[in-house]
Amino acid sequence: MAPASSPTDTAVTPAHVAIIMDGNGRWAEARGLSRSEGHRMGLRATRRAVEFFANRGVRALTLFAFSSENWQRPKAEVEALLDLFVAAIEDELPELREKGIRLRFIGQREEFPGQLQQRMADAEASTQANDTMTLVVALGYGGRWDILQAALRWVRESSAVNPDRDAFEGFLSTAGLPELDLLIRTGGEQRISNFLLWQAAYAELCFLDVLWPDVDDAELQGTLDCYARRQRRFGCTAAQVDTVHA
Repeated sequence: MAPASSPTDTAVTPAHVAIIMDGNGRWAEARGLSRSEGHRMGLRATRRAVEFFANRGVRALTLFAFSSENWQRPKAEVEALLDLFVAAIEDELPELREKGIRLRFIGQREEFPGQLQQRMADAEASTQANDTMTLVVALGYGGRWDILQAALRWVRESSAVNPDRDAFEGFLSTAGLPELDLLIRTGGEQRISNFLLWQAAYAELCFLDVLWPDVDDAELQGTLDCYARRQRRFGCTAAQVDTVHA
């Protein structure tokens, strides 16, 4: 990775960025290609995004790769995606290790083939000590599922009668990660599609009209510039925010 070269003020760089990588299928269809080819081209954009945000000091990057609803897609497309995930882990892991990026998977991994589950576990283990950035890949993930599984775990494992927010967050699949600061969606849609519902409560939202395979550094830099211009209030007035951060 090349050294960072961005005008973004590091004081307002988000600690945790999440991306809904939308538009692979539409990108392919517009070019007369298969949707699977669109997903392969989307992987190239994913590599760019990982390098971009790692270079700019983002501590965690969470990518929505496969939702719990995506199982309803045509069988051939799902199978092609699963093969792509296995190949991507094998191809990208050496560079992730070299660059000090920790890999983490969230979602219902038990729904995936055993080979992919093993690849995920091995990749997590081999990058566990890395600390440049945590790359979180959401596979078989849904925000409602995440909240529900956290509530069930709370009932089973917590001795507290009344859960407080911080304790409850320890049961979410994103436990241990920084608060989500910036949620980006590409592809022109303006919804979060059951992604990080709890975590996005006070995240800044940025919607791009560009389809995911066409997203480049300029588009990504634009999201950081937009984030830097926003005044985050967390439900407070501007004056209260200024008092809290004084």
